[in-house]
Amino acid sequence: MRWRFLPRQSDFFDFFERHAALTVESARELGRLSKDGANFQDVARRIKDLEHEADDITHACMETLHKTFITPIDRNDIHRIASKLDDVIDLIDGAARQLSLFEITALPESAREATVVLVQATEAVERAVKGLRNMKNATAILGECVRINELENQADRIKAASVARLFKEESDPISVLKWYEIYRALEEVTDACEDVANVIEGIVLEHA
Repeated sequence: MRWRFLPRQSDFFDFFERHAALTVESARELGRLSKDGANFQDVARRIKDLEHEADDITHACMETLHKTFITPIDRNDIHRIASKLDDVIDLIDGAARQLSLFEITALPESAREATVVLVQATEAVERAVKGLRNMKNATAILGECVRINELENQADRIKAASVARLFKEESDPISVLKWYEIYRALEEVTDACEDVANVIEGIVLEHA
C-alpha cells in the first residue's frame, strides 16, 4: 500500500522541451553576432540570463527525478539528457563570454558560418527532444540525430579550415590565440549537440 504514496511519472519531457527552447534562443542570440553592428556585450549578458534560466530548469528536473518513483524512461537517461542539454547552453554562454572578454567587434565570414551551423544544430536538438514525448515516429527522431551528426561534421570542417587559414595569414600571435580559442569554442557547441543526439538515439532504439 505504501507504493501509492510515492511520486510517480512526472512530466520530464516538459523540462527537456523548455530547456531545449532556451538553448535554441541562446544560440540565436549568438547568431546575432554575425550581423554588422551587433553589441557583443549585450548579447553575452542576454545569453548569461538564458543560461541561468536553463540552470533552474536543470535543477528542478534533477530534484524531481530524485523524488519520483516511476519515470517515463530510464532514470539514467533522464539524468543524461538533462546534463547534456545543460552542457550545450553552458558552452554557448562560454563562447559568448570569450567574444566579449576578447573585445571582438566583428566576426569574419568563417566565424559567421560557424554560428549558422551552431544554430541549426540546436534547432535539430530541439526537434529531436520534442519527439521523445511520443516516440511513435522513431524514424523522424533518428533523422534529426543524423542531421545533428552532419552539422557537427560541418562544424569540424569550418574549424579546421579557419584555423589553417589563421596560422597561414595572421602574424600577430595574440590574435592567433584569440581566434583559435573562439573557433574551438564555437565548434564545441556542436560537439555537445551531438552528445545529446547520441543519448536520444540510444533511447529511441531501445524503445523502438
